[in-house]
Amino acid sequence: MSRTAGAPAGGASVAARGSSVLSGSLAAVVAASMFGMLGPLARFASNAGLPGIGMTAWRALLGVAFLAVLIGVRGARGESLAALRALSPRGRAALAVAALSGFVLNVSIFTAFGLVPVALALMLFYTYPAGVAVVDVLAGHEQLTRWRAAALALSMGGVVLVLAGGMGGADAGAIAPEGILLGLLASASQVVFVTVSRHGYRAVPADTASLVIMATAVVGAIAVALVSGEGSGLLVPFTTPRVWPLILLAGVAAAGISSLLFLLAIRQIGGTRTGILMLFEPVVGVLLAAVLLGESLTPAQAVGAALVLLGALVLQRRSEPELDPLVETAAGPIV
Repeated sequence: MSRTAGAPAGGASVAARGSSVLSGSLAAVVAASMFGMLGPLARFASNAGLPGIGMTAWRALLGVAFLAVLIGVRGARGESLAALRALSPRGRAALAVAALSGFVLNVSIFTAFGLVPVALALMLFYTYPAGVAVVDVLAGHEQLTRWRAAALALSMGGVVLVLAGGMGGADAGAIAPEGILLGLLASASQVVFVTVSRHGYRAVPADTASLVIMATAVVGAIAVALVSGEGSGLLVPFTTPRVWPLILLAGVAAAGISSLLFLLAIRQIGGTRTGILMLFEPVVGVLLAAVLLGESLTPAQAVGAALVLLGALVLQRRSEPELDPLVETAAGPIV
């Protein structure tokens, strides 16, 4: 009798977990695709006179504006403030660490782009999914099953092919060692961000947390621009109106919406699965560069893109959704 009565609840729980995995996976793929636009957008903006630090500041500022409007439209300003005030000291520390790591990530990767080939910088940065997987396994958050390991290996191998195929015989002598270190620092910052964002401040709505994180990036980018003597770069949009469509797209789609979806994915499907699916970002970036910038797509890059897609397929078809007691409660998933 009790087994029969409990079956629907158990079935509903499994169905809810399956739905959460599907929505979280979709959020990660869409976020990766939007983040993938940043390369071509940054190139177009740079050609129009907007430096990287200026692009970083404006992208984050417009992302903050978008999220503030979103919070206002859904009438959640009071809820958002209350959630922030109610954070425990540990939760506040986690949010602060996430915001700081996000800022360090942006400064590191944009600086690395100017010191080493973009493909090399991205290759160094996209070692982070493996780092997230290792941290999650060591912390006991997730199990690295053989299917997840296979998906990670396929996707990482695909990214190496995609990025290596686009390096185009770069002069190794022109590669600055500090650029390599900055690429690895960006990767480490992303590992920290994903790790603390999974459970560190779950009581704060995703849009509110993303707003705080990007607001920190705005302040940090402006400070770096002023200290480095590039403050004039922040004023370029006022003298060159043609950059506005670029920074609007980067701010709303490739910052506000994408950052929100990225955080939702981490909370719904965990760091390892999200990290693997986020490997779509460089693939999308390379494809957009081929279409918009006329950069040729080599056979190796095409094979690499296919491996990333295959890795995502293996991940979705062979990885069983796991119930995380911190992700779901009797009231349902916390997002």
